[in-house]
Parts: sequence; structure tokens; C-alpha cells
Amino acid sequence: MDFNDVIAYTLRAGVLISAALLILGFVLLTFKGKAGYYSINEIASTASMINSSYFNANTIITGTMTLNPVAIIFLGLVILIATPVLRVALGLAQFIKEKDYIYSIITAIVLFNLIFAIFILPSLIRT
Repeated sequence: MDFNDVIAYTLRAGVLISAALLILGFVLLTFKGKAGYYSINEIASTASMINSSYFNANTIITGTMTLNPVAIIFLGLVILIATPVLRVALGLAQFIKEKDYIYSIITAIVLFNLIFAIFILPSLIRT
């Protein structure tokens, strides 16, 4: 199996797992009628108190274990966001393996920008 197959399977798996979690979270939200302390009407409101800044990794994992619908939806979104980042990382590995140094450097810069924008920039903006 070559790198292109690995990348294709990774992208498919990421999208399918994300879609399954998003659907599961929505179904649970619909049938439970509540997401922790919030009702479905409060979540759908334009004045909703649910904000992604309240959901860190620990909250998402704990909420997923307790079948909190919003935590499951957030996990699906995190996986959806992580899928193209993983694709860039796999592309970097492929370019390094092929000894294509120009594209390795370009891809490393893209990967750094993605990681910076996802993990570091939000903490700089909040303060």
C-alpha cells in the first residue's frame, strides 16, 4: 500500500467517523431533549450560551463517555477539523520519504501554520 492509499483511507475514515458522531449527537439531542443542562430549544436559540470556548479536550472526553449530545457533536467537529490536518502531516511524511525537499519545507510550513492557528492563536486572542 502506498502513501496515496493511506491518505485516501485516512480522509474517508475521518469524514465517516465525524459524520457518524455528528448524527449520533443530533439523534441523542433530539431524543433526550437535553444536552446536560441545556434543552434543545436553548441550544438552537440565537442567544445560546453554548460556546466552543467552554469545551476543552477533557470536557469533550468526559461528556462523550456520559453520552452528552453536545460533547459528541463537538467530538465529531474536532475529528472533522483534524482530518485535513492529518492529511497535511501524511503529505509531509510522503514528501520526506520521496526526498522532495522543496515540497517538504512548504508542507512543513503549512502544517506549522495550521497547528499555530488551531492551538496557539486562540489563547493569544483570548487574553
